[in-house]
Amino acid sequence: MKINTYPKREIWQELVKRPIIERNEISKIIENIFTEVENKGDEAMFSFNKQFDKVEIESLKVSENELNDAGNSISEDLKAAIQQAKENITKFHASQIADIEKIETTKGVVCWREIRAIEKVGIYIPGGTAPLFSTVLMLAVPAQLAGCKEIILCSPADKNGNINPAILYTAQLCGVSQVFKIGGAQAIAGLTFGTESIPQVYKIFGPGNQFVVAAKEYAQKFGVAIDMPAGPSEVLVIADQQADPGFCAADLLSQAEHGSDSQVIFISDNEKIINQTIEEIEKQIKLLPRNELAQNSLNNSHFILLENIEQALEFSNLYAPEHLILAIENFENYIPKIQNAGSVFLGNYSCESAGDYASGTNHTLPTNGFARNYSGVSLDSFLKKITFQNISKQGIQNLGKTIELMAEAEGLSAHKNAVSIRLKQVENDNN
Repeated sequence: MKINTYPKREIWQELVKRPIIERNEISKIIENIFTEVENKGDEAMFSFNKQFDKVEIESLKVSENELNDAGNSISEDLKAAIQQAKENITKFHASQIADIEKIETTKGVVCWREIRAIEKVGIYIPGGTAPLFSTVLMLAVPAQLAGCKEIILCSPADKNGNINPAILYTAQLCGVSQVFKIGGAQAIAGLTFGTESIPQVYKIFGPGNQFVVAAKEYAQKFGVAIDMPAGPSEVLVIADQQADPGFCAADLLSQAEHGSDSQVIFISDNEKIINQTIEEIEKQIKLLPRNELAQNSLNNSHFILLENIEQALEFSNLYAPEHLILAIENFENYIPKIQNAGSVFLGNYSCESAGDYASGTNHTLPTNGFARNYSGVSLDSFLKKITFQNISKQGIQNLGKTIELMAEAEGLSAHKNAVSIRLKQVENDNN
């Protein structure tokens, strides 16, 4: 843990830098995987399953029996928890459905916008030591609400050729169309090109390791959209004298346990709170099964003492965190000052874990500073907006001269003529 006391503004840019990931070697691997999948389809998928995940399976697609049996392998308590989370996520995302509003911009000129779902979307769900069934909720619920016709899920199988039952149960609960046993960059390639088994999709969502992140970026070269650029998970906590150090430590560790490359930042205007939070971290980390990962993450993290909360928010806006926690008094007064953040948690009891699982907001958020120019996943992420306009005879008369003048000024005679020919027809009709 690095402690910085009243750092000068000149070094803030150094403090907001994320750990650098070397991409050159990864890029070559990704390119080779995409080439193999594009040329060999399912054959490449089976080969990569064996090579990377050490698993041999007869079928990539999860069967109906496997989906139906998944609920028998998880507890009723967990099912109830998943159901409550789904209800909250549904309620929050359903509130984002917009009505159609027709606007008459000029007399006789009516414009409006209608919404259409992206027809085919792909969802990537990591497996391994942290099978993120919560991400199934965060992606499949808004996809279903949006009306996506096909929701295709890919997740790596374990050594026995199975996907974690909580992932399968949640997928079935949330209306996922098909589930496939494939992980890593090869799953992203399969969703990009389509194979004999896996449908091609138009947009890919979901988190993953550095290979998955690089594969999603590479997929865009082939006309496939992605939810957002991504990097390792991160949290920034701002605390004042009324913050609970134990709560703060728990929030920092909950993010640090994601992986060694995760980053946590703690800022306060109170040195005592910083010291007490560090003491709490040292106590709590010993009890974590993933304490080695968390400790490695903490080695890349910063504890910063600043003059006041205003400065802390200024630093936070520069850092643009994925998650921002305000463990401060009168947090409402500071909300307008927040410019760059993926999701914000207000007060001592708003733990970041709530957003990760069940409060209702989405946990698929911009990282690595992309909160400066990207939003987190929402209902809008699964939708397209199409504009419409209807121009009457009166409308073309009212607007025609403006269009003619502008087209002529740009030297686009055909554009001008498209209006002129109509104006002439209206004039003839009137005569």
